[in-house]
Amino acid sequence: MTLATGKVGIICCSGEDLPEGTISRVATRLVLEKLRPDETVTLCLPLFLAGGEDERAFARVFPTIAVDGCSRKCAEAGTRRFSGKPMATIVVSEVMEKYPKLKAKSREKLNSEEMGLAMRVAEEIVKKVDEVLCKKNKK
Repeated sequence: MTLATGKVGIICCSGEDLPEGTISRVATRLVLEKLRPDETVTLCLPLFLAGGEDERAFARVFPTIAVDGCSRKCAEAGTRRFSGKPMATIVVSEVMEKYPKLKAKSREKLNSEEMGLAMRVAEEIVKKVDEVLCKKNKK
């Protein structure tokens, strides 16, 4: 991995046992590919936890946002353990509480309602990316 200035790392849930894990990954892809492609990079949580020094070094040097599917907050915990506290953590199950009509049901193919939920999570991630970059630019 090449370290790049002006980027925010996003490290998201890799859990596949809950639909919220799928939502976290889809939301992260939306941010990376459509909403903030020039400002964000992804960090691989399994590689990060397995000892990927490039991943860990990025999270030590650059601001990182953890995106977790549930209250176990594995992405946040792994980041804290190996690189330091993330700048922010977004938890899908907490975002779902703001939108009670949007449900996560599928772990595989998302329907339009679940894609709507993924977009809401992506919007929360974007808010944090923008906050982090604004703070960084003021320094």
